[in-house]
Amino acid sequence: MVAKSFYDLQCTDKKGETFKFDTLKGKVVLIINVASKCGFTPQYKDLETLYKRYEDQDLVIIGFPCNQFGHQEPGSEEEITSFCQLNYGVTFPIMRKIEVNGDNTDPVYEFLKSQKSGLMGLTRIKWNFEKFLVDRQGNVHQRYSSLTKPFSIEDDIKQLLAKK
Repeated sequence: MVAKSFYDLQCTDKKGETFKFDTLKGKVVLIINVASKCGFTPQYKDLETLYKRYEDQDLVIIGFPCNQFGHQEPGSEEEITSFCQLNYGVTFPIMRKIEVNGDNTDPVYEFLKSQKSGLMGLTRIKWNFEKFLVDRQGNVHQRYSSLTKPFSIEDDIKQLLAKK
């Protein structure tokens, strides 16, 4: 069942604890399905830069590791966290590994995909590092492909942050 609201969602963090999305009310949120062994993995660096630049203006970035694309995220929660911190200095939250397509799609991605389809109306996630930008009211503002570099969406982030 797809959630009625972004704020009805919850997920499990890397420590196995429940993270409730209602704590994100009033914030701009960027959600990405991530992987450590992908050609897009260097996007972590720019995502972290954006996070640091706008964190005090209520930007939250959340990474969801996923191993569904070329088995490019095979590690444990600890290995993933360690990799992100050591190689890219990631301080934004990385949640527990999930599936973003198929029968075991995480409810977060069921919701996001139901709100914004991709190219040609397709809802499935095509690859690692697809991004969803959510406004301060919990509306999915935009969906970006893996090819979209984090800095190219900075203006969209700034516009949403400017709206109180």
